[in-house]
Amino acid sequence: MNTNTMKKVILILFMLAVRLAAWSSEPVSIIISDGVDNDAVKAKMERAMSALFTEAGAAYESNRTPNYQVMGITEDAMSDIAGLWENSPFICDEPEVVQHCLITGSGYQVRNIPLELIEADEDDKYHEAVINFDRQGNMMSFHLSISNNLYMDILKNNKEISDLRRRQLILDWVEQFRTAYNQKDINFLEVIFSDDALIITGRVVEPDLKNKDGVPLPPKVEMYKKTKREYLDKLKITFKNTKYIRVTFDEIEVKMHPVSKDVYGVTLHQAYTSDKYHDDGYLFLLWDFKDEQRPKIHVRAWQPDTFQGNKITDDQKISLKDFDI
Repeated sequence: MNTNTMKKVILILFMLAVRLAAWSSEPVSIIISDGVDNDAVKAKMERAMSALFTEAGAAYESNRTPNYQVMGITEDAMSDIAGLWENSPFICDEPEVVQHCLITGSGYQVRNIPLELIEADEDDKYHEAVINFDRQGNMMSFHLSISNNLYMDILKNNKEISDLRRRQLILDWVEQFRTAYNQKDINFLEVIFSDDALIITGRVVEPDLKNKDGVPLPPKVEMYKKTKREYLDKLKITFKNTKYIRVTFDEIEVKMHPVSKDVYGVTLHQAYTSDKYHDDGYLFLLWDFKDEQRPKIHVRAWQPDTFQGNKITDDQKISLKDFDI
């Protein structure tokens, strides 16, 4: 073996050693405290979650993409993780996480797993993950969650929707919708919006003008009405030219249509942050759940959360009452 070949072999062995060290140096253990009666299914779920976050930490330390094959997860879950990782690598910086497991209509759900998005701004790094499993314990999806307080408030206290299963379903799709922007997942948005969806968008503009006393004029909001195609075509450009996007919700209200029992109005207070832009406002989504496996959004409307310096009232918010169904 010549000298150059020997050097290459040593380099490869060194790189493998570094990866193995990274894998073993900071293992993450996710433990399910209760909610799954089948011990084999519970153990399978714990192994998959622990492998996911251990490998994410190793990949980050080694400056590489995760090896999804070591996680033992489905292709759908791989796609979710890959999309989020491409927008920002993430880690779970707690060596052990113990969480309750919820039973859903299709299997199980583990929430509130602490997540740090590495490339986000300092005040936007910390989020929580929600992971869905089928009844056999296979990991089916991975999303960023809304806060536990918001989730449990809708789940336990929302009297508008008596069906607990439907409440869980709506919240799950809201979380998928939020994560799609963080993942820049244009394919998900292509599917979730109906072909005739009405899109009302707004943008906060800082005018480069001053009044007669030399005081800068306040920001103004430009509002636009768009078709699905117009909105998504522009969003593709935004996704391409933006390093990262963070969408968070800190308020949520869900109302069922008084006549159409499969139609819901979801109002969310949204913060949209990217490396180029930020705004806060109320997002209204008109969802149709006739097909629970493929729900559709017929209206997406954004409006600023203040008007002439005052926080808008409930009567001023876009809601179900503004649309004929």
